[in-house]
Amino acid sequence: MAGRINDDDVKAVRDAVPIDAVVSDYLQLRSAGGGNLKGLCPFHDEKSPSFQVSPSKGLFHCFGCQEGGDTIAFVMKIDHLSFSETVERLAAKAGITLRYEEGGYNPASQRGERTRLVEAHKIAAEFYVDQLSGPEAETGRKFLAERGFDQAAAEHFGVGYSPAGWDHLTRFLRGKGFTDKELLLSGLSQDGRRGPIDRFRGRLMWPIRDISGEVVGFGARKLREDDNGPKYLNTPETSIYKKSQVLYGVDLAKKDIAKASRAVVVEGYTDVMACHLAGVTTAIATCGTAFGGDHIKILRRLLMDNGSARVIFTFDGDAAGQKAALRAFEDDQKFAAETYIAIAPEGMDPCELRLAKGDEAVQDLVQPRTPLFEFAIRQIVSRYDLETPAGRAAALDEAAPIVARIKNGSSQHEVAVQLAGILGILDTQFVVKRVAQMARWARDRGGRGPASAPERRSQQSQSYGAPAPQGPTGPALNLRSPAHRTERELLKLALQRPELVSPAFDAYGEDEFTAPPYAAVRRAIEDAGGAEQGLESAPEYLARVREAAPDDAVRAMVTELAVEVFHGKTIDEVYAGQQLVQVRLRAVDRRVRDVTSTLTRLGTQSDPDHYAAVQKELWVLQQYGQSLRNDGAAAL
Repeated sequence: MAGRINDDDVKAVRDAVPIDAVVSDYLQLRSAGGGNLKGLCPFHDEKSPSFQVSPSKGLFHCFGCQEGGDTIAFVMKIDHLSFSETVERLAAKAGITLRYEEGGYNPASQRGERTRLVEAHKIAAEFYVDQLSGPEAETGRKFLAERGFDQAAAEHFGVGYSPAGWDHLTRFLRGKGFTDKELLLSGLSQDGRRGPIDRFRGRLMWPIRDISGEVVGFGARKLREDDNGPKYLNTPETSIYKKSQVLYGVDLAKKDIAKASRAVVVEGYTDVMACHLAGVTTAIATCGTAFGGDHIKILRRLLMDNGSARVIFTFDGDAAGQKAALRAFEDDQKFAAETYIAIAPEGMDPCELRLAKGDEAVQDLVQPRTPLFEFAIRQIVSRYDLETPAGRAAALDEAAPIVARIKNGSSQHEVAVQLAGILGILDTQFVVKRVAQMARWARDRGGRGPASAPERRSQQSQSYGAPAPQGPTGPALNLRSPAHRTERELLKLALQRPELVSPAFDAYGEDEFTAPPYAAVRRAIEDAGGAEQGLESAPEYLARVREAAPDDAVRAMVTELAVEVFHGKTIDEVYAGQQLVQVRLRAVDRRVRDVTSTLTRLGTQSDPDHYAAVQKELWVLQQYGQSLRNDGAAAL
């Protein structure tokens, strides 16, 4: 059984790996003010960024879906890892050697499955690279050279070669301590008559990396005449490789995609290489599958949907390329970016274009050309005879629903006018009204575009998925309520700036917080040792408070309050004192009302001693309340 990772080592990992550096591997972050960063949430679809990261506190929180936590929680969530797998990955990145309790550390038996499979792929990639320089790989080197790729290019992209024998890699990985079960699970080996054999044999190999740069699969190109397999063979679906969720080259392109707010989608591995070597370093490609919704999610997080973002598709000019472009247009409205299509002269792909006409031709190719919607419409109407009224009417019937899918009203109107021109229909307003009518019908039916009922159900299923997670339980928090707003500010101070409210805050009881979620957070702070604990190490203090939370809902609320910006312009002792006084004063006023009500019920006929005691309590409360009003924080 795997040993437990030493608590001090977990803390060291959490402190050593900045959360903003980790999150930036998956999405583009920009300043949110107050030292925080913001971006599009990777855990749910959104148009404007509600996902915030606080580097100083080591926390993230999405104000849209309520996901939140520290660096470890983020990696666990986004990469579907266990706690130990996540700590091991982050420790490797930070160069920290982990200690394991309850039996010591045995790498072969104690690492998580995903960690083992990723490590196997990393070693396999190095193995393939070494093989590319051998005599057997001459055909592979020739293939690369014929396409304009030298040794430096091959090394930059990690291109390698898989030997033609049955089990060269399998035996090599066994020698590194990997079991047959792990080799089969990884997809690097497959069952043979006498045990596992290599899946890839005698092929040129491209490592496929996820957005964080880890090798999770391979694309293999056939080189030999006697190879009866497909031209390109990819890693099968595994626990670490889902072809619909990876983009080849995204690990190299992500920074430039985020910086330029621009992405170029090409069709193959050599096209990505050609683009990058030609200076188009925002090029990426799918891995043996059509460009779809999951790929869009990856790009949207990098592009930040800032209004000026552009995505350029460079599909081949043949029938298959045109079909791929139309498939891409089906998902076009999931982008907030503008989408274009670029087709090279004579139907060449970027790799062929670079060989024939040089780097400048590739750079010119990916300058935005034809909007994707225009290309899609022209492909549709090209199937009809526009010289006849019947042909124009039939083309309009098929093209109008496409235009009606455009969500932006002004853009929809503009494209409808262009459609009228393409069709040769002189009555432009007729086409505009037809498109608007179809869009209205779709909205009335609840669909996302003019489509049949089964299509709409499928679209809604893909778009909305499972119900959104619920936030903290209890009555709705009304921030217009002065009480709730002040209680929230005080809790934010206790979590973010404990030096401003300590030690006074630790004397506040749960009953001084009227919203149940806020009372639960107050209790978690108390269970973690109080706000005074935050005077030493903020990340460690916040981690303790989150661990003390009784459930995920309260834990999410802690994270939310720990990263939310303050309402005040100047956050200092004066501001903190105002929040302390207001929360305490409202609690005192509530108690005054309760005691006054008790006195009224008791009446003068009750036990004199009891009545006098209640009267005394009321007098003390009233005096304390008056002191708070007159003296402010000095009366606490």
